[in-house]
Amino acid sequence: MPSTRPPVAAATTVIAAQPRTGYRAVFAVREFRAMFIAHLLSTLGTVVCEIALSVLVYRRTGSPLLSALTFALGLLPYVIGGTFLSAVADRLPARRVLVVCDLLCAACAAGLVLPGTPVAGLLVLRCLVAAIAPVFTGTRTATLGDVLGEGDGFVLGSSVIRMTSQSAQLGGFAAGGLLLAAVSPRAVLGLTVGTFLASALLLGVGTRRRPARAARGGQTEGALLVASLSGLRQLLADRRVRALLLLAWIPPMFVVVSEALLTPYAGSLGTSSAGLGLLLCGMPIGAICSIALAGALLGPRGRSRLTLPVALFAMLPPLGYAWHPNLAVALICQVGSGCGIAYTLGLDQWFIAAVPERLRGRAMTLLTAGLMTAQGLGMTLAGVAAEFLPIHQVVAGGGVVGILCVSAVGYLVHRTEASPVDGPVSSTGVEPSTPGRQNRR
Repeated sequence: MPSTRPPVAAATTVIAAQPRTGYRAVFAVREFRAMFIAHLLSTLGTVVCEIALSVLVYRRTGSPLLSALTFALGLLPYVIGGTFLSAVADRLPARRVLVVCDLLCAACAAGLVLPGTPVAGLLVLRCLVAAIAPVFTGTRTATLGDVLGEGDGFVLGSSVIRMTSQSAQLGGFAAGGLLLAAVSPRAVLGLTVGTFLASALLLGVGTRRRPARAARGGQTEGALLVASLSGLRQLLADRRVRALLLLAWIPPMFVVVSEALLTPYAGSLGTSSAGLGLLLCGMPIGAICSIALAGALLGPRGRSRLTLPVALFAMLPPLGYAWHPNLAVALICQVGSGCGIAYTLGLDQWFIAAVPERLRGRAMTLLTAGLMTAQGLGMTLAGVAAEFLPIHQVVAGGGVVGILCVSAVGYLVHRTEASPVDGPVSSTGVEPSTPGRQNRR
């Protein structure tokens, strides 16, 4: 049978007609409050864990490379979990997946606390936490659609999660630094175990049990790996989904170029550690403010119209680095880049309308894994370029290339939105080639 996903033109009309929802209505949902607090705790735990583990590895080895790897290994394994484990988000009940993921992260954090764990073991455990993360994030994002509905509530709920992530990073870095000044890194890692356990308890008690999406569709797909890869193939075969995934991945890939080079850039200015800390806070502050304002002041139609222009705007502030700006101007550029993250609110509307419900968990897992991988790749390429070119030129050059790439992606998104669709659309975005083709979930 054909997919229940509406044609693209129809999906756009539905978005424009959606009623406007406020943040108060989102927080009025008990399940969302539990998910929000759990997310805050687990994010704080992850950030503090990264800082404490980096310090612990550096103290034991004296190697800046191994210390830096503790951060890099928080990004690179995303592609593994996102590719080979994505079907977990759809094949098992969401509450069970979320709780088990938190418990596994708590177990890995407990392994980091053990005095006898070698450095190689510490890095492996860090990789395991990062591999679990996209499954957890994809499942939670898909569950937001069940808890808040697929309209404006989902968009605002997702924006709250993003703002919480940015705020938790600011608070986590500050808290981690204060804690490490008072206690040992292992004691700080012990607190991380507690945050993951508390998150698991909140999700287990505060969310409702729902059947797995695969069970709703009455179909099975065989082995986990086969189901994961099959779902990803179906998603990537859809032109609309492909374009939206690129729109989710490409702008952040270039936005992080300046962030990755802030430490050496601050050094080139001769600024103090306080100045560097101020620069590091610029982008999260811009993101929090813009997302909050866009969610509070704009309705679905307004956010949809501004999605592509704001995504392109995010590429403009890095151009200010071409003149090697001072600390104040560089801070303004960082805040401006962060403001561009507000484009994700409109993107959320489009993505949830484009993805078949039966593949939503895998779609969100793929989006998360690709996003983190793209940012890691952007940071790596920025670092390589900075070995050969002045830092301010690398940041400005990233803005120029970003403008070109985002413009191209925007054209692809516009084409898939404007393309007429005749007849029913299958789960892969093309006409079904075989009568009676089943649709899961």
